Amino acid sequence: MMKKFPIILGGLAVLALLIYSSIFVVNEREQAIVVRLGQIRSVITEPGIHFKVPTNFFEQVQIIEDRLLRMDLENINVQVSDGKRYVVDAFLVFKITDPRKFRESVSGSLALVEQRLITRLNAALRRVYGLRSFEDALSAQRAEMMRDVRDQIRPDASNLGIDIVDVRIRRTDLLPEVSQQTFERMKAERLARAAQIRANGRQEAQRIRAEADRKAVVLVAEANRISEILRGEGEADRNRIFAQAFQRDPEFFAFYRSMKAYETAIEESGTTMVLSPDSEFFRFFRDPGETGGYRVDPSASDSGAEAPADAAATSDDAATPPAPASVPAGASEDTGAAQPAQ
Repeated sequence: MMKKFPIILGGLAVLALLIYSSIFVVNEREQAIVVRLGQIRSVITEPGIHFKVPTNFFEQVQIIEDRLLRMDLENINVQVSDGKRYVVDAFLVFKITDPRKFRESVSGSLALVEQRLITRLNAALRRVYGLRSFEDALSAQRAEMMRDVRDQIRPDASNLGIDIVDVRIRRTDLLPEVSQQTFERMKAERLARAAQIRANGRQEAQRIRAEADRKAVVLVAEANRISEILRGEGEADRNRIFAQAFQRDPEFFAFYRSMKAYETAIEESGTTMVLSPDSEFFRFFRDPGETGGYRVDPSASDSGAEAPADAAATSDDAATPPAPASVPAGASEDTGAAQPAQ
């Protein structure tokens, strides 16, 4: 019995090895191809435990990805419709939808698939950008450009058992030698725009200032008109009051007008007058009886007060106007005010 135990143990080990080599597991993110002597025997897409012929001599299992895969393409030099060249970065997302065709076309190698897809993506990007301008890649047409690239790659990718899910353009940039020129051009455009805005601002400021000046002139003219009207009304009231005062006491009014004439004539005006003491201009400096009813009170000379003359002057004498006398140069005959000699 002890001699048979190693044989039994070896047989169990061989049996376990055969059972182990005949079992394989496919998870949710994978699919499997069973190949027998180089020919595809079956394609397994359902996850779980599956069986094959023991050992890998007769049948092999190739695991194929069953999830979305990504491939990046960077620094692609493309030329747009206006002849300028730009640098583009893009990537595509794909999925293996036909494992059998994938195995037959590229032997199930992702490296070979990426090589073919890079070539096709590069060519599609060049064709799409060649029909568009640089501004289109930065506008709402960017999404349409990405769909065009995807649709151009899909027929070739389907021959490999692959479905192109999406294509995205990550970057569209200027070449280093063109970037500085573009920056200078954009700077010049912005400076011109700023100068135009400043010119418009100055023009608008001048318009507003002219309108304000016009309104100011109108307001000042209206104010002057109103002031002249008020001044005229005031002058009319003053003349009316003077006329009423003159009618009440003509003699006092004549005396008041003479005092104003003395004040105007005697002040320091630099004018020299040669008058006779008997001149009518000095009638209030004569004897009180000859002043026409009024005399100057010496005690009230500073305050300008006036006192009535001696009662000896009769009303007939006051009412009788003085005899006309020669008016010296510079004196007004109507008001008695001295005027500067011409």
